[in-house]
Amino acid sequence: MIEENVKKILAELPEGVGLVAAAKSRTPEEVLCAVNAGIQIIGENYVQEALEAHKVIGNRVKWHFIGHLQRNKVKKAVPIFDIIETVDSFALAEEIDKRCQETGKIMPILIEINSGREPQKLGVLPADAELLIKKIIRLKNIQIKGLMTMGPFFGDPEDARPYFQETKKLFDMLKSRSIPLVEWKYLSMGMTNSYRVAIEEGANLVRIGTKIFGLRK
Repeated sequence: MIEENVKKILAELPEGVGLVAAAKSRTPEEVLCAVNAGIQIIGENYVQEALEAHKVIGNRVKWHFIGHLQRNKVKKAVPIFDIIETVDSFALAEEIDKRCQETGKIMPILIEINSGREPQKLGVLPADAELLIKKIIRLKNIQIKGLMTMGPFFGDPEDARPYFQETKKLFDMLKSRSIPLVEWKYLSMGMTNSYRVAIEEGANLVRIGTKIFGLRK
């Protein structure tokens, strides 16, 4: 089933849109099955789960961190992840930078935007993003590669459209500022429920879990 699902989604995605297989709570065997079917990017929400899957799969794929990264987990996260999509504070960026300095790694990151301005959601508010970016670019072992937003988890996918439009507008505005040392490469938006709308609104990375792996047990 996983193999079939992966092939269907890959065939459907437009050229230039990357598929992140969101592997939250999936076993390393399930993740391996997705990789064997053609997945090239694994998205993990928890460092411990990522470490277990990484033991089985290694560097055959790119590893994206897509959950809330606690500062006390950064030391373990830095060696295995190729990009951290969910940086929303200078304190977290500083910790990533510090841990990367220890090994000379440059960590690509995305800035997580709270596009719905929801108090219960993580992410920096759109109005505060530029200031945060200008602080982070001073850190030598981090490179900002774009933006990420969540949008609503459930409900009508159309309800997510304004969140994605807002984040794309912010992405374009920040890009036009020509902020030094920032590469505006990725706009990560949309999940199983909303990825088609996200792509219509400019996403070039989509994070899909249930549609690949099935409902969580």
